[in-house]
Amino acid sequence: MWLITALCRLCLVRRTRFPTVVIVLGLALPQAGHADIYSHVDEDGAVHLSNHATGRRFALFIREPAPSGRAAPLEPPSEAMPYAELVDETAHRRGLDSALIHAVIAAESAHNPAAVSTKGARGLMQLMPATAARYGITDVHDPAQNIQGGSRYLKDLLQRFGSDLGLTLAAYNAGENAVARHGNRIQPYRETLGYVTKVLDRYRGQGGRRT
Repeated sequence: MWLITALCRLCLVRRTRFPTVVIVLGLALPQAGHADIYSHVDEDGAVHLSNHATGRRFALFIREPAPSGRAAPLEPPSEAMPYAELVDETAHRRGLDSALIHAVIAAESAHNPAAVSTKGARGLMQLMPATAARYGITDVHDPAQNIQGGSRYLKDLLQRFGSDLGLTLAAYNAGENAVARHGNRIQPYRETLGYVTKVLDRYRGQGGRRT
């Protein structure tokens, strides 16, 4: 949760305050559990964030520590989650982590198959109409069909972005074209940064077990 706050605050600071903010937030880094994040402040004072250090302009802002093996799961195991059987079957068929699918469902709809967003995304994995049509989903509120379509989309995104989970989740949230427009980097959008962090927290909290 602290990473969401840190990144959102960083997106709003002016250049003159940037060093102070980095020093203060740096006190929390030893306990971080997130992927490396790099930052760059341009000539206009705008902050750019990326999960890749592209050129000399980007400096390491948050480093992911080496796994200690001591962290206890923060979320229920996959088999105890709603729709566990459907998720496990789909994950096995698509070669995905069932924990990842559960994490996306929790972040997207809180396991509500009737969920509808203000942008028109629907169902457990919040499929947009075009995405549902792309994967042949005829009833987007049917849990089995929705999980099938969302999982296929996740798999396609993982393949497109070289199994980079951060980029995959950013694309799932904001669209694959948005990631491409930013040079295949996580977009510096408050919503996207918060979404990626939320899903990774839930996924790692479940241990990221393979089916």
